[in-house]
Amino acid sequence: MASSNMKDIKRRIKSVESTRQITKAMELVSSSKLRKAKERAEKSAPYFQTLYETMCEIMSGDPSFSSIYTRKRKKNLTLLIVIGGDRGLAGGFNANAFKLAQSRIDELSGKTDVVILPVGRKAVEYFEKRGHKIMTKYENIAENITIYGAMSIADRIIDVYNKDKIDRVEMIFTDCVSPLVQEAKHMRIIPVEKNESEGVNHSLTEYEPSAESVFDSLIPQYMSGILFGAIVSSYAAEQAARRIAMENATDNANEMISSLSLIYNRARQAAITQEITEIVGGASAQE
Repeated sequence: MASSNMKDIKRRIKSVESTRQITKAMELVSSSKLRKAKERAEKSAPYFQTLYETMCEIMSGDPSFSSIYTRKRKKNLTLLIVIGGDRGLAGGFNANAFKLAQSRIDELSGKTDVVILPVGRKAVEYFEKRGHKIMTKYENIAENITIYGAMSIADRIIDVYNKDKIDRVEMIFTDCVSPLVQEAKHMRIIPVEKNESEGVNHSLTEYEPSAESVFDSLIPQYMSGILFGAIVSSYAAEQAARRIAMENATDNANEMISSLSLIYNRARQAAITQEITEIVGGASAQE
């Protein structure tokens, strides 16, 4: 009976050790992918920050500035871009983003219809399962996304917006604040909102043929830049969340192995003690 129990414990220890090997490997892979994703985001940030500042300068240079991308329309249909992960085992990464997205959908309910553009397999599964309207879907693009790929998505969104099929474009993504902190965020993209803190900037720059034309020509780069940055940041956040989850799983496996080893050793000692007792008892009986 004790021998059978010891075999079960030993089998379970081997099973947990196999699981630990997997979680440790996933932790190391996520750490490597996180580092690369952070580097991509940091390298692209200065260009798009400069682009955004230029657009703000154009808007604030003339109090009467007006563009189709700054004017508010009737709120009949809002496009909500939701960026999730392509895989699970990442702690609360996907759940936090989808919870914020659902909260925003509930907030808009009754005011405007909402159509979803999910990025990531988990996002696609979440919104298809709940019967939401989906404009188009993108899966397995985050790891190798390029600015040209982001521009292709941006061009499609802008084309739909220019045809008056949607009135607003908003986005839910996860910001990788640090390797330990990931924060789900909501962002309004179009109409572009003027930064009131900038005030009115009386720039001496003249734009040809007009400030509005220059501003409108920058919108595709602006949109693709925001999408690229959000997808890369969300991918980095996913890897950071998975690294933490796998690190915790590995620690739990170590604790479980220690606990099972202790139980196994106690059972083994009990079996040895029982055998010695039986031998001594048999010797005593013969005397």
